[in-house]
Amino acid sequence: MKAFRTIFAALAAFALLALQPAQAQGAADRAEIAAAISGQLDAFRADDASRAYGFAAPVIQRMFPDEGSFMAMVRQGYPPVYRARSHSFGELRPEGSGFAQEVFIRDGTGEEWIAVYSLERQEDGRWLISGCRLTRRPGLSV
Repeated sequence: MKAFRTIFAALAAFALLALQPAQAQGAADRAEIAAAISGQLDAFRADDASRAYGFAAPVIQRMFPDEGSFMAMVRQGYPPVYRARSHSFGELRPEGSGFAQEVFIRDGTGEEWIAVYSLERQEDGRWLISGCRLTRRPGLSV
């Protein structure tokens, strides 16, 4: 019985040590994900197509093989994202092989939106945006 307790305690200690780097990595990931989304929103506001396109994951770049077609899709399909007046971050949760980041957006007319961004880590370690689902935020418009 004493041997079992010793083994259990060792395994529990190992598990706690193994979790510490994962938590630290999570904080770094959270900051990098927020920086990617904020960077793309800033690029949209500045009409910097090259910079905005640079935050798109390869899966998006295959669907829109040049900056012009990408920006046209965003202007047409995601006007609140294209001209976000402000944004703040909500829940970050694992999704598939990456993360889903909830972002609260206020557009140029004061309407409130919820954008859920999908992000994937690239081989070079960067987090890039692989999708965005946009819905109007009920009851919070100005």
